[in-house]
Amino acid sequence: MGTWVMAGVTFREAARKKVLWMALVAGGGFLALFATGMHFQARGIHVPSEAIRHQVLNTSLMMGLYAADLLTVLMTILIAADTLSGEIASGTIHAIATKPITRRQILLGKWIGYVGMLTAYILFLLGGVALLGYILGGATVQHLWSGLGLVWLESIVLLNVTLLCGTAFSTLASGVIVLGIHGVAFLGGWIEQIGAFTHSQGAVNVGIVASILMPSESLWRRAAFDMQSPLMSVLNISPFSTLSAPSRLMVAYAVVYLLVALGLALRRFRLRDL
Repeated sequence: MGTWVMAGVTFREAARKKVLWMALVAGGGFLALFATGMHFQARGIHVPSEAIRHQVLNTSLMMGLYAADLLTVLMTILIAADTLSGEIASGTIHAIATKPITRRQILLGKWIGYVGMLTAYILFLLGGVALLGYILGGATVQHLWSGLGLVWLESIVLLNVTLLCGTAFSTLASGVIVLGIHGVAFLGGWIEQIGAFTHSQGAVNVGIVASILMPSESLWRRAAFDMQSPLMSVLNISPFSTLSAPSRLMVAYAVVYLLVALGLALRRFRLRDL
């Protein structure tokens, strides 16, 4: 019961601090910009055939999903970075920790609250991009729900790592650490793609190691691989054509990774001197 109480408190706290509303405003602005661009793209494109037009619009849709994924990554880290470290630093955690609620319930409640927020945000943002792309340009992606599920997993990985850092570091340090590790994974992913294109196994291995360190970016690349149209994947003429797609084994590793991160966060928070 205490866990669900904390989940509700987390929602209300995010609303009180206007974090939730600012995220929705940013997402709404993003969708408005994407809709405007897709509108003019769909009506101003001049290509020899309808098939090419469809592929160009599908690529534009993938670009929108890619940008939405980046915005989701930033929102995940920003909203979670202060939830533990900020309350510990300000002393407000004492008002909660002294009540008949265990520290495990406090952290799990916050986790459930943020998972609920991120789930709604992903459906709103990436689902909105997919819907606008279809309405305004007739653009579609393959396996949309599979792709959204992988983006959701990516956000949960980042959420759990951010919570883990929040049990040991300040708000600023937690945000910098998680953004830095994700940046390493992002760079490693591109190195892996370039290595696959140039047949450099060493470069591919660098990307794999980066994905093992932080599997968040590999989840997006798997989502892009699933959602990319077969023709664009075969021709490799899209920036989202994945020459070295992360395997389902990497997805399973990411699930284990996020569970371990959450377990470590629970243990570290239980032992921390508040």
